[in-house]
Amino acid sequence: MNHAPRTTRRPARRVAVTGIAVAVAATLALTACNANSQAADDAPSAEATAVQQGGELHILTSSSAINWDPATSQNLAITTLGLVERRLTSWKTNADGTTEVVPDLATDTGTPSDDGASWTFTLKDGLRFEDGTPITAADVKYSVERSFAPELSGGLSYHKNLLEGADEYSGPFQGDELDSIETPDDKTIVFHLDSAYGDWPWIVSMPAFGAVPEAKDDIQTYTTQPVATGPYRVADTVEGTSVTLERNPEWDPATDEARTAGPDSVVFELSQDETVVAQRLIADSGDDASAFGATFVPPAQLAQVQQGPAKDRLVTSGPGALAYLAINTGAEGLDDLDVRKAISLAVDKNAYRVASGGEIAGDFATTLVTPGIPGREEYSNGVNDVAPEGDVEQAEALLDDAGWSGRELRLVVTDDAPTLAQAQAVQQGLERAGLKVKIVPQADDVWTETVTQGDGSKYDLTLSSWQPDFPSANGNIQPLFDSSQVGDGGYNLARYSNPEADDLIERATEETDVDAAAALWVEADQLILGDAPVVPLIYTKNSFLHGSKVENFRIPDFPAYPNYMQVSLAP
Repeated sequence: MNHAPRTTRRPARRVAVTGIAVAVAATLALTACNANSQAADDAPSAEATAVQQGGELHILTSSSAINWDPATSQNLAITTLGLVERRLTSWKTNADGTTEVVPDLATDTGTPSDDGASWTFTLKDGLRFEDGTPITAADVKYSVERSFAPELSGGLSYHKNLLEGADEYSGPFQGDELDSIETPDDKTIVFHLDSAYGDWPWIVSMPAFGAVPEAKDDIQTYTTQPVATGPYRVADTVEGTSVTLERNPEWDPATDEARTAGPDSVVFELSQDETVVAQRLIADSGDDASAFGATFVPPAQLAQVQQGPAKDRLVTSGPGALAYLAINTGAEGLDDLDVRKAISLAVDKNAYRVASGGEIAGDFATTLVTPGIPGREEYSNGVNDVAPEGDVEQAEALLDDAGWSGRELRLVVTDDAPTLAQAQAVQQGLERAGLKVKIVPQADDVWTETVTQGDGSKYDLTLSSWQPDFPSANGNIQPLFDSSQVGDGGYNLARYSNPEADDLIERATEETDVDAAAALWVEADQLILGDAPVVPLIYTKNSFLHGSKVENFRIPDFPAYPNYMQVSLAP
């Protein structure tokens, strides 16, 4: 988040590793203000040269397809698309758990103007597409511009709210250019923003900021036949079954400090059942010894893995995404703050966590900004710090004071077994306080339509989880609670609208001083949670399983996902 990630996408769903970002459990190595002078190394790192080369890596995923189009993808910098497509910047994850934004196509992570509203990047020497054509600044400009086309929607789109003139731009396919992106020469690209934005080095690590050659752009086929800039290129696609990558001979490791490119080839096995994947990796035979699961280990298998011979191959992250219950603040009766507080008090977070797999599934959540995000602070608002089992007596009292009508609440969720179990846990907690709750399961695409489109009249409550797309409270707060993110594909699932919150979000976004921005985000966190549009449930932990030949399978503090670009195989 799938999916899910509108200014951003994404709920953290089980296909998240093909495109989801995450919060963290420890302090990050770097923030935007000190990212700007990070320069590229002239040669591959010692780590890259030490990685074992060779073998065929298998990645087992429940996704039925891989979307390689950078305009419509919500993929993390360290996962699928990063194997084939580079961006202006990327993320380097280190053995100590830290993550830093590093130059990728660019020579550094950007040079801001004095007012912070313009950013300049210079491309490295020797960059080529898979056909040997040199990569130019115009290719990067075109890649960003095409993300504005109505025909190519659904991708990460922070930049669409930041670049000057973006509101009136609809892509390059009619011959129009976005004047706020300048390319004075083949190596230089300049972005002009509406206002200062200190997190821009992270924004240009997102898929749209790669390079797409206009002469080879076919929007009907680019999703399956991209033009590679990374260490691999797409060699074969069997629809719904597999995608095979082979080495890209035009990739130069001396220009790339984010990728080690260990395997000779990578095979994505698509449409895999999560439970079957877990059992295959536990068995560890044949190709599965050289495989890892891109989906989380299902709760039902976690106990089996922890107690069996595969326990040394189970890798669990620190606290990551915020799992939460969204309360539709525009629904009948739910516009009453006391009713929303009553719901917050009645929820049994412990039952939810048990349904999610127990303690290994995550830590109880108390704030909207997730652990590890710089500047996060714990606080109490009298509701967020009650016992995990809830406070039924206080919830009942608030409902009585509010004159709650007793109507049935529709809890709309996706129809997969783990989510249904979580929904039942929430349902029983609310019903203890006298609330009537009907669980409405829907297919994933139907659920997305129900909660992100229209007027919100088809649901009262919904379960989701959110992982920021870059390590800033901006990635937690703005996508979920800014009023601009209500409907039209946005993920303000609570349909929350508060001008004071919008003002805080705007001020924090434009603040270039890291400490000052963090203070504003904490203020926004407290204000919003005081309005009880959501119930924070747990900060999820992600558990992944890999085969015995898989090496360098690490989950950093941010994001809480394995770095595909650094995985290698034992001989």
